[in-house]
Amino acid sequence: MKTTIRSWLRGVAALALCCAAGAAAAQDYPTKPITLVVPWAPGGSTDILARVLSERLTRSLGQPVIVDNKPGASGNIGSAMVARAKPDGYTLLIGSMSTHAMNPAMMPNMPFRGVEDFTPLGLLAYVTNTMVVHPSVPANNVKELIAYARANPGKLAYASAGPGSTNHLSAVLFEKMAGVEMLHVPYKGGAPAVVDTVAGQTQLLFSAGTQTLPHVKANKLKLLAVTEAKRSPLLPNVPTVAETVPGYELAVWYGAFGPAGMPPALVTRLNAEINKVMQLPEVKAKMDAIGVETTTSTPQQFAQVLRRDADRYGKLIRDLKISAE
Repeated sequence: MKTTIRSWLRGVAALALCCAAGAAAAQDYPTKPITLVVPWAPGGSTDILARVLSERLTRSLGQPVIVDNKPGASGNIGSAMVARAKPDGYTLLIGSMSTHAMNPAMMPNMPFRGVEDFTPLGLLAYVTNTMVVHPSVPANNVKELIAYARANPGKLAYASAGPGSTNHLSAVLFEKMAGVEMLHVPYKGGAPAVVDTVAGQTQLLFSAGTQTLPHVKANKLKLLAVTEAKRSPLLPNVPTVAETVPGYELAVWYGAFGPAGMPPALVTRLNAEINKVMQLPEVKAKMDAIGVETTTSTPQQFAQVLRRDADRYGKLIRDLKISAE
């Protein structure tokens, strides 16, 4: 009995020392430059977000936070690099719903697990995702679009950036929940999908407002709705799809991750620093200008969002046998 108690006390003492060491390490962190991996090419909204974040974190942390673009394989190359890194806070990632909740469900031989191989640090932003149609489509709202699609089954063509992309999944979810049948026209990227929708080669597109709103303002596309559960603060007069199709939601988020196994004290420290940046008025204004809505969360809240979306969209992808081909 005494031996058992002594063993238990030694375990408690070891745990206390470990926690104290972790807290001390978090207090001293960082002592060298930090790499912030962006798993896409420079110039996009994710890259802009990362550079805004890195500039402010450099000031607050007192060490350079260097953006490292590692594009390729739909975000998998850069994400895998972070999954394999030491969980010491010096290699971080800007990930998204697509890299962590969707890719694992539709890509064979994934180099990482979207949930288990990462430490969620905090949500950063949501992209305002829009539903737009070519002006030739005789619909000015979601209800009229559904009626038109039902009257013309399989004829309404929607563009996407390719099988399994967020705009493809948005359309598939809409088909399923609205009870319509449409024609999928995949492209090799979002830009050509937008170009052909503007040209009338395809009639419908679900895409980030950063890509569609300039064409809406030029009257080359009609904006029918946004895909988030609630109206976007950036477009308060634009209804959601869910106002016509209850329960419809596809919110595209960006978040900060580290490798799995990061010390809790370090996670708490980084979450606090990241949240401070995302709440700065100048950061909000800069991201608003490109159609990106900044947000904050605890690591636990972000983990819940990640698991929810991995389960929800993973099931949809598997049920419909969508693959990134």
